[in-house]
Amino acid sequence: MGLSSIAEKALEQGKGILRLAPTWVPRSFCVPGRRIKLHPDDYYILGGERGGIDERWLSSTTPAENGPLTGENEGLSQIVLEDESGVQKVTLRDAVEELKGEIIGDRLWDQYKSWPMYSKFFDNMGPLPHHIHHRDEHAAMVGQNGKPEAYYFPPQLNNHGGDFPYTFIGIAPGTSKEQIKECLMNFTKGDNKITNYSQAFRLEPGTGWDVPPGMLHAPGSLCTYEPQKASDIFAMYQSLVNEAVIPEELLWKGTPPDRIGDYDLLMEVIDWDLNVNPNLMEKHFMRPKPVKGVAEMEAEGYSENWICYKNEAYSAKELTVFPGQTVTIKDGGAYGMIVMQGHGKLGEWDIETPALIRYGQLTNDEFFVTEKAAVEGVVISNPSKTDPIVILKHFGPGNPDLVL
Repeated sequence: MGLSSIAEKALEQGKGILRLAPTWVPRSFCVPGRRIKLHPDDYYILGGERGGIDERWLSSTTPAENGPLTGENEGLSQIVLEDESGVQKVTLRDAVEELKGEIIGDRLWDQYKSWPMYSKFFDNMGPLPHHIHHRDEHAAMVGQNGKPEAYYFPPQLNNHGGDFPYTFIGIAPGTSKEQIKECLMNFTKGDNKITNYSQAFRLEPGTGWDVPPGMLHAPGSLCTYEPQKASDIFAMYQSLVNEAVIPEELLWKGTPPDRIGDYDLLMEVIDWDLNVNPNLMEKHFMRPKPVKGVAEMEAEGYSENWICYKNEAYSAKELTVFPGQTVTIKDGGAYGMIVMQGHGKLGEWDIETPALIRYGQLTNDEFFVTEKAAVEGVVISNPSKTDPIVILKHFGPGNPDLVL
């Protein structure tokens, strides 16, 4: 069966809701926090040189940038078609290229010719190095897009906080550019101490942060749900974290080959005014905000909150369907989704939250809802007498429903 016919048949099977297979991504510079439900034997299943699996990518048409050992289709979500003839798969990226607006809606297809975001679970035992995602003008130097991202810390995946549940973000007011440049130039001399010039905030499950491109940040050790623009560009600006040495090649990741060694370019990548803002928490911290009146939603059997809402490039909601309730949820655009808690029905699909997943195993917890299905409304039934269904939903840019 050809790629387009697999996608078309999957679209028909789910009546506009596509089932996705889990997409696991290793990072050689990370230590897994072991909270994303992967089987304990499988976190290093790809081999020690690839590093541990500490990310699950969601609704991704973006390949992972993991160096020369990167696997085929690494980072790309796969649509699952399972029928009497067996299991067949096609990448979400290929399906969107074939079926275009039929999946993501004409508005996004006409403007982007792709699904321009993805989300992930990031699950590290310790903090990440202080690093940066480039703005569009700098990312374009290596043929990529700039990358804003957002954080939300799901309570269901944070039974422990890891080694350092605090995130460094930005540059402390009063710091000079010369001090930061000196840190970068000391990258190969041991600890370059760049976080001396930052400030850390304690992370709280059920809340989140907005991280624009050009913002230095060192994510803490909570398991994090991260909606972001479709890009995997970054550069590590901290040389030593949790006693782990960061390879110098990661300082220059995202730098054109002919500019490697140019510390002035590394400084240009930093959006200085953004970083030294003394009101970082007021500007970038996010508490959940109800999508409409709380009493109205409760009377209908559910609650829904905006959890990521400060960047036009993406947005995200957390939907809770109360025990014993059946609801119809309408949205103005296509979205990817992951079931965090509970079991029941989502349109044609049985949905459930697995406790443990083997590498390569299929699940019934991740789906992509086409724009047509989203606008018409998705029927969700919760048969449990005790357990709510909780779903995280990630949307593309310009969400027509996002008015705060």
